[in-house]
Amino acid sequence: MANLRELRDRIKSVNSTKKITKAQELIATSRITKAQRRVADSQPYADEIERVIRRLASASSLDHPMLHEREGASRAAILVVTSDRGMCGGYNHNVLKKAAELRASLKEQGYETVTYVTGRKGIDYYDFREMPIAGSWEGFSQDPDYDLTHDVRRHLIDGFVASSDGEAKYREGLRVAEGQGVQGFDQVHVVYTEFVSMLSQTPRAHQMLPIEPVIETEEIELGEDMLSDGAGELHPDYEFEPDADTLLAELLPQYVSRSLFAVMLEAAASESAARRNAMKSATDNATELVKDLSRVANQARQAQITQEITEIVGGAGALDDSGESD
Repeated sequence: MANLRELRDRIKSVNSTKKITKAQELIATSRITKAQRRVADSQPYADEIERVIRRLASASSLDHPMLHEREGASRAAILVVTSDRGMCGGYNHNVLKKAAELRASLKEQGYETVTYVTGRKGIDYYDFREMPIAGSWEGFSQDPDYDLTHDVRRHLIDGFVASSDGEAKYREGLRVAEGQGVQGFDQVHVVYTEFVSMLSQTPRAHQMLPIEPVIETEEIELGEDMLSDGAGELHPDYEFEPDADTLLAELLPQYVSRSLFAVMLEAAASESAARRNAMKSATDNATELVKDLSRVANQARQAQITQEITEIVGGAGALDDSGESD
Protein backbone atom coordinates (compact mmCIF):
# COMPACT_ATOMS: atom_id res chain seq x y z
CA MET A 1 0.00 0.00 0.00
CA ALA A 2 1.28 3.48 -0.86
CA ASN A 3 2.20 5.67 2.07
CA LEU A 4 0.01 8.57 3.16
CA ARG A 5 2.15 11.27 1.53
CA GLU A 6 2.05 9.57 -1.87
CA LEU A 7 -1.73 9.20 -1.66
CA ARG A 8 -2.18 12.88 -0.81
CA ASP A 9 0.06 13.88 -3.72
CA ARG A 10 -1.99 11.74 -6.09
CA ILE A 11 -5.26 13.23 -4.81
CA LYS A 12 -3.87 16.73 -5.34
CA SER A 13 -2.72 15.84 -8.86
CA VAL A 14 -6.07 14.30 -9.83
CA ASN A 15 -7.96 17.32 -8.49
CA SER A 16 -5.78 19.61 -10.60
CA THR A 17 -6.52 17.53 -13.69
CA LYS A 18 -10.20 17.54 -12.82
CA LYS A 19 -10.25 21.36 -12.83
CA ILE A 20 -8.77 21.35 -16.34
CA THR A 21 -11.22 18.80 -17.74
CA LYS A 22 -14.17 20.60 -16.14
CA ALA A 23 -13.09 23.90 -17.70
CA GLN A 24 -12.71 22.22 -21.11
CA GLU A 25 -16.17 20.68 -20.72
CA LEU A 26 -17.76 24.08 -20.03
CA ILE A 27 -15.93 25.71 -22.97
CA ALA A 28 -17.00 22.92 -25.35
CA THR A 29 -20.61 23.22 -24.17
CA SER A 30 -20.70 26.93 -24.99
CA ARG A 31 -19.15 26.30 -28.41
CA ILE A 32 -21.72 23.64 -29.27
CA THR A 33 -24.50 26.20 -28.93
CA LYS A 34 -22.64 28.65 -31.15
CA ALA A 35 -21.89 26.00 -33.78
CA GLN A 36 -25.50 24.79 -33.86
CA ARG A 37 -26.69 28.38 -34.28
CA ARG A 38 -24.34 28.88 -37.25
CA VAL A 39 -25.64 25.70 -38.89
CA ALA A 40 -29.24 26.83 -38.35
CA ASP A 41 -28.53 30.34 -39.67
CA SER A 42 -27.04 28.95 -42.90
CA GLN A 43 -29.95 26.59 -43.55
CA PRO A 44 -32.41 29.07 -45.17
CA TYR A 45 -29.84 29.99 -47.83
CA ALA A 46 -29.07 26.31 -48.41
CA ASP A 47 -32.75 25.46 -48.82
CA GLU A 48 -33.33 28.34 -51.22
CA ILE A 49 -30.35 27.68 -53.48
CA GLU A 50 -31.25 23.99 -53.60
CA ARG A 51 -34.79 24.90 -54.64
CA VAL A 52 -33.47 27.19 -57.37
CA ILE A 53 -31.03 24.53 -58.61
CA ARG A 54 -33.86 22.01 -58.92
CA ARG A 55 -36.01 24.46 -60.90
CA LEU A 56 -33.09 25.30 -63.17
CA ALA A 57 -32.21 21.65 -63.69
CA SER A 58 -35.79 20.85 -64.74
CA ALA A 59 -35.81 23.75 -67.22
CA SER A 60 -32.27 23.31 -68.53
CA SER A 61 -30.82 21.05 -71.18
CA LEU A 62 -27.25 21.73 -70.02
CA ASP A 63 -25.04 18.66 -69.77
CA HIS A 64 -22.92 19.96 -66.88
CA PRO A 65 -20.01 17.75 -65.68
CA MET A 66 -21.04 18.27 -62.05
CA LEU A 67 -24.29 16.42 -62.70
CA HIS A 68 -23.03 13.28 -64.46
CA GLU A 69 -20.44 10.57 -63.95
CA ARG A 70 -17.54 10.90 -66.40
CA GLU A 71 -16.76 8.09 -68.76
CA GLY A 72 -13.41 6.54 -67.98
CA ALA A 73 -13.19 8.23 -64.56
CA SER A 74 -9.97 7.14 -62.89
CA ARG A 75 -9.03 9.59 -60.12
CA ALA A 76 -10.91 10.47 -56.92
CA ALA A 77 -10.17 13.15 -54.33
CA ILE A 78 -10.90 12.55 -50.64
CA LEU A 79 -11.22 15.47 -48.21
CA VAL A 80 -10.75 14.33 -44.60
CA VAL A 81 -12.11 16.79 -42.02
CA THR A 82 -10.38 16.43 -38.62
CA SER A 83 -9.76 18.71 -35.63
CA ASP A 84 -6.90 21.05 -34.81
CA ARG A 85 -6.87 20.07 -31.13
CA GLY A 86 -7.13 16.84 -29.20
CA MET A 87 -9.05 15.90 -26.05
CA CYS A 88 -12.14 14.95 -28.05
CA GLY A 89 -12.27 11.20 -27.52
CA GLY A 90 -12.45 9.04 -30.63
CA TYR A 91 -13.54 11.90 -32.91
CA ASN A 92 -10.42 11.94 -35.11
CA HIS A 93 -9.81 8.19 -34.93
CA ASN A 94 -13.30 7.43 -36.25
CA VAL A 95 -12.96 9.90 -39.14
CA LEU A 96 -9.54 8.58 -40.15
CA LYS A 97 -10.82 5.00 -39.97
CA LYS A 98 -13.76 5.92 -42.21
CA ALA A 99 -11.38 7.60 -44.66
CA ALA A 100 -9.23 4.45 -44.81
CA GLU A 101 -12.32 2.34 -45.56
CA LEU A 102 -13.39 4.73 -48.33
CA ARG A 103 -9.90 4.74 -49.84
CA ALA A 104 -9.83 0.94 -49.91
CA SER A 105 -13.29 0.82 -51.50
CA LEU A 106 -12.33 3.30 -54.24
CA LYS A 107 -9.14 1.38 -55.01
CA GLU A 108 -11.16 -1.80 -55.40
CA GLN A 109 -13.25 0.06 -57.99
CA GLY A 110 -10.09 0.96 -59.88
CA TYR A 111 -9.73 4.60 -58.78
CA GLU A 112 -6.48 6.31 -57.97
CA THR A 113 -7.05 8.30 -54.77
CA VAL A 114 -5.59 11.65 -53.71
CA THR A 115 -6.02 12.86 -50.13
CA TYR A 116 -6.65 16.37 -48.80
CA VAL A 117 -6.80 17.05 -45.06
CA THR A 118 -8.12 19.83 -42.84
CA GLY A 119 -7.16 19.91 -39.14
CA ARG A 120 -3.79 19.57 -37.41
CA LYS A 121 -4.56 16.13 -35.97
CA GLY A 122 -5.24 14.60 -39.37
CA ILE A 123 -2.17 16.27 -40.89
CA ASP A 124 0.05 14.90 -38.10
CA TYR A 125 -1.49 11.44 -38.52
CA TYR A 126 -0.66 11.18 -42.22
CA ASP A 127 2.74 12.89 -41.95
CA PHE A 128 3.86 10.61 -39.10
CA ARG A 129 3.01 7.54 -41.18
CA GLU A 130 4.58 9.12 -44.28
CA MET A 131 1.31 8.80 -46.19
CA PRO A 132 1.07 11.24 -49.12
CA ILE A 133 -1.16 14.32 -48.79
CA ALA A 134 -1.88 16.54 -51.79
CA GLY A 135 -3.02 19.50 -49.67
CA SER A 136 -3.50 20.45 -46.03
CA TRP A 137 -5.21 23.30 -44.20
CA GLU A 138 -5.54 24.05 -40.48
CA GLY A 139 -6.60 26.70 -37.99
CA PHE A 140 -10.38 26.75 -38.47
CA SER A 141 -11.73 23.37 -37.33
CA GLN A 142 -13.63 24.74 -34.31
CA ASP A 143 -14.79 27.97 -35.92
CA PRO A 144 -14.89 27.64 -39.74
CA ASP A 145 -14.60 30.93 -41.57
CA TYR A 146 -15.81 31.36 -45.15
CA ASP A 147 -12.66 33.23 -46.19
CA LEU A 148 -10.23 30.85 -44.44
CA THR A 149 -11.85 27.82 -46.09
CA HIS A 150 -11.96 29.44 -49.54
CA ASP A 151 -8.80 27.77 -50.89
CA VAL A 152 -9.81 24.21 -49.99
CA ARG A 153 -13.35 24.65 -51.35
CA ARG A 154 -12.27 26.30 -54.60
CA HIS A 155 -9.49 23.78 -55.24
CA LEU A 156 -11.86 20.82 -54.95
CA ILE A 157 -14.25 22.48 -57.41
CA ASP A 158 -11.48 23.58 -59.82
CA GLY A 159 -9.83 20.16 -59.67
CA PHE A 160 -13.08 18.40 -60.52
CA VAL A 161 -13.86 20.77 -63.41
CA ALA A 162 -10.32 20.21 -64.77
CA SER A 163 -10.81 16.40 -64.59
CA SER A 164 -7.99 13.87 -64.34
CA ASP A 165 -6.82 14.87 -67.82
CA GLY A 166 -6.32 18.53 -66.90
CA GLU A 167 -4.71 20.68 -64.23
CA ALA A 168 -6.07 23.05 -61.59
CA LYS A 169 -4.21 26.22 -60.68
CA TYR A 170 -2.09 26.50 -57.55
CA ARG A 171 -3.75 27.55 -54.30
CA GLU A 172 -2.33 28.06 -50.84
CA GLY A 173 -2.21 24.82 -48.85
CA LEU A 174 -1.37 22.54 -51.78
CA ARG A 175 1.85 20.58 -51.34
CA VAL A 176 3.46 21.56 -54.61
CA ALA A 177 5.80 24.35 -55.61
CA GLU A 178 4.09 27.74 -55.70
CA GLY A 179 2.64 28.45 -59.11
CA GLN A 180 2.76 24.82 -60.22
CA GLY A 181 -0.40 23.25 -61.61
CA VAL A 182 -2.07 20.30 -59.88
CA GLN A 183 -3.62 17.31 -61.65
CA GLY A 184 -7.41 17.26 -61.44
CA PHE A 185 -9.76 14.42 -60.52
CA ASP A 186 -13.10 12.91 -61.53
CA GLN A 187 -14.80 12.50 -58.16
CA VAL A 188 -14.82 14.38 -54.85
CA HIS A 189 -15.61 12.62 -51.57
CA VAL A 190 -15.78 14.20 -48.12
CA VAL A 191 -15.25 12.30 -44.87
CA TYR A 192 -16.50 14.18 -41.82
CA THR A 193 -18.44 13.69 -38.58
CA GLU A 194 -22.18 14.17 -38.77
CA PHE A 195 -23.82 15.82 -35.75
CA VAL A 196 -26.70 13.59 -34.68
CA SER A 197 -27.19 14.79 -31.11
CA MET A 198 -25.22 16.03 -28.11
CA LEU A 199 -24.40 12.41 -27.26
CA SER A 200 -24.03 10.94 -30.75
CA GLN A 201 -21.75 11.94 -33.63
CA THR A 202 -21.34 9.63 -36.62
CA PRO A 203 -18.46 9.54 -39.13
CA ARG A 204 -19.80 9.78 -42.67
CA ALA A 205 -18.37 9.49 -46.18
CA HIS A 206 -20.29 11.56 -48.73
CA GLN A 207 -19.81 11.91 -52.48
CA MET A 208 -19.85 15.63 -53.17
CA LEU A 209 -19.06 15.56 -56.91
CA PRO A 210 -20.53 14.63 -59.26
CA ILE A 211 -23.77 15.52 -57.49
CA GLU A 212 -25.74 12.37 -56.86
CA PRO A 213 -29.26 12.73 -58.30
CA VAL A 214 -32.21 12.62 -55.92
CA ILE A 215 -35.32 11.14 -57.48
CA GLU A 216 -38.56 12.36 -55.96
CA THR A 217 -42.04 11.16 -56.80
CA GLU A 218 -45.01 13.48 -56.62
CA GLU A 219 -48.62 12.37 -56.68
CA ILE A 220 -50.95 14.53 -58.78
CA GLU A 221 -54.49 14.70 -57.53
CA LEU A 222 -57.02 14.81 -60.37
CA GLY A 223 -60.50 16.25 -60.29
CA GLU A 224 -63.70 14.29 -60.38
CA ASP A 225 -63.76 14.25 -64.19
CA MET A 226 -60.15 12.87 -64.25
CA LEU A 227 -59.12 15.78 -66.47
CA SER A 228 -59.16 18.90 -64.33
CA ASP A 229 -56.67 19.49 -61.54
CA GLY A 230 -57.56 18.54 -58.03
CA ALA A 231 -57.30 20.62 -54.88
CA GLY A 232 -53.54 20.09 -54.54
CA GLU A 233 -51.00 22.91 -54.54
CA LEU A 234 -50.09 24.27 -57.96
CA HIS A 235 -46.47 25.16 -58.72
CA PRO A 236 -46.02 28.18 -60.98
CA ASP A 237 -43.80 28.15 -64.03
CA TYR A 238 -40.67 30.31 -63.98
CA GLU A 239 -39.04 32.47 -66.60
CA PHE A 240 -35.27 32.78 -66.15
CA GLU A 241 -33.14 35.75 -67.12
CA PRO A 242 -30.55 35.02 -68.38
CA ASP A 243 -31.47 31.57 -69.66
CA ALA A 244 -31.61 28.50 -67.42
CA ASP A 245 -28.42 26.97 -68.86
CA THR A 246 -26.34 30.05 -68.03
CA LEU A 247 -27.78 30.35 -64.52
CA LEU A 248 -27.25 26.66 -63.78
CA ALA A 249 -23.61 26.79 -64.92
CA GLU A 250 -23.01 29.77 -62.60
CA LEU A 251 -24.92 28.51 -59.56
CA LEU A 252 -23.70 24.90 -59.45
CA PRO A 253 -20.16 25.80 -58.24
CA GLN A 254 -21.68 28.09 -55.60
CA TYR A 255 -24.01 25.32 -54.51
CA VAL A 256 -21.12 22.86 -54.12
CA SER A 257 -18.98 25.46 -52.34
CA ARG A 258 -21.78 26.15 -49.88
CA SER A 259 -22.27 22.40 -49.32
CA LEU A 260 -18.58 21.99 -48.48
CA PHE A 261 -18.78 24.87 -46.00
CA ALA A 262 -21.90 23.32 -44.42
CA VAL A 263 -19.93 20.09 -43.91
CA MET A 264 -17.23 22.03 -42.03
CA LEU A 265 -19.83 23.78 -39.88
CA GLU A 266 -21.40 20.46 -38.94
CA ALA A 267 -17.98 18.93 -38.24
CA ALA A 268 -17.23 21.86 -35.90
CA ALA A 269 -20.42 21.17 -33.93
CA SER A 270 -19.53 17.47 -33.79
CA GLU A 271 -16.01 18.25 -32.58
CA SER A 272 -17.28 20.40 -29.72
CA ALA A 273 -19.87 17.78 -28.76
CA ALA A 274 -17.24 15.01 -28.81
CA ARG A 275 -14.88 17.13 -26.70
CA ARG A 276 -17.64 17.89 -24.20
CA ASN A 277 -18.49 14.19 -23.85
CA ALA A 278 -14.83 13.22 -23.48
CA MET A 279 -14.15 15.91 -20.89
CA LYS A 280 -17.31 15.08 -18.94
CA SER A 281 -16.27 11.43 -18.85
CA ALA A 282 -12.76 12.44 -17.72
CA THR A 283 -14.21 14.69 -14.99
CA ASP A 284 -16.50 11.92 -13.74
CA ASN A 285 -13.60 9.44 -13.71
CA ALA A 286 -11.44 11.91 -11.80
CA THR A 287 -14.19 12.37 -9.22
CA GLU A 288 -14.45 8.60 -8.70
CA LEU A 289 -10.68 8.26 -8.53
CA VAL A 290 -10.46 10.97 -5.84
CA LYS A 291 -13.13 9.15 -3.82
CA ASP A 292 -11.21 5.87 -4.05
CA LEU A 293 -7.88 7.49 -3.19
CA SER A 294 -9.45 9.39 -0.28
CA ARG A 295 -10.87 6.15 1.10
CA VAL A 296 -7.49 4.44 0.83
CA ALA A 297 -5.81 7.49 2.42
CA ASN A 298 -8.28 7.42 5.33
CA GLN A 299 -7.61 3.71 5.84
CA ALA A 300 -3.87 4.36 5.79
CA ARG A 301 -4.29 7.23 8.26
CA GLN A 302 -6.41 5.06 10.58
CA ALA A 303 -3.83 2.29 10.40
CA GLN A 304 -1.09 4.79 11.23
CA ILE A 305 -3.04 6.13 14.21
CA THR A 306 -3.79 2.61 15.45
CA GLN A 307 -0.11 1.72 15.18
CA GLU A 308 0.88 4.88 17.10
CA ILE A 309 -1.66 4.13 19.86
CA THR A 310 -0.42 0.55 20.06
CA GLU A 311 3.15 1.75 20.37
CA ILE A 312 2.22 4.25 23.09
CA VAL A 313 0.25 1.65 25.05
CA GLY A 314 3.05 -0.87 24.64
CA GLY A 315 5.63 1.68 25.80
CA ALA A 316 3.54 2.62 28.84
CA GLY A 317 3.11 -1.03 29.74
CA ALA A 318 6.83 -1.59 29.46
CA LEU A 319 7.50 1.35 31.80
CA ASP A 320 5.00 0.01 34.34
CA ASP A 321 6.61 -3.41 34.23
CA SER A 322 10.09 -1.93 34.72
CA GLY A 323 8.83 0.16 37.70
CA GLU A 324 7.32 -2.87 39.42
CA SER A 325 10.51 -4.87 38.95
CA ASP A 326 12.50 -2.11 40.66
